[in-house]
Amino acid sequence: MVNLANLITLGRLGSVPVIVWLLLDQRYVTAFWLFVIAGISDGIDGLLAKRFGMETTLGRYLDPIADKALLVSIYVALGLQLYLPKWLVLLVVSRDLLIIGAILLAGALGRRVAIRPTMISKINTVAQIGLIGWVLAHFAFGLTERADTITTILIWVVAATTVASWYRYLIIWLNDMAGMEQG
Repeated sequence: MVNLANLITLGRLGSVPVIVWLLLDQRYVTAFWLFVIAGISDGIDGLLAKRFGMETTLGRYLDPIADKALLVSIYVALGLQLYLPKWLVLLVVSRDLLIIGAILLAGALGRRVAIRPTMISKINTVAQIGLIGWVLAHFAFGLTERADTITTILIWVVAATTVASWYRYLIIWLNDMAGMEQG
């Protein structure tokens, strides 16, 4: 079950507390580059899993957990430092908690819900990563030209795609639950 792809994913998961610590310690350049490395590692572990036959059940669960742990933790850290609006952090974190809660509830009801990424959730993930990357680059490298405008646009894109993604997953979950009631 443990192979090179899974070890890379575990490394990304292990980078989460380090990146958060670096952010809270205001070491933005190092946090930025570690975030970039974490992103590259996500592509590498996926490539290894798909192209070189390293897919495992562990990896199918571990990869999204590592991704969500990274994004949610960075959003919380940036929110604590007031670099992101609290309402946005709450929105992003709540969406993920609601999805996890829905899966757990379905399981408690004896129903296995297979949540697969939707197109809007993929767009949302790209938007969330883009906002994090922009904010980290802004503080790491002093990007100032139009920084507020770009940040504001990215915040609203993340908010809109987060709400749309949450709504889409809610519809999928409700349809699954309705199918359970009829079956």
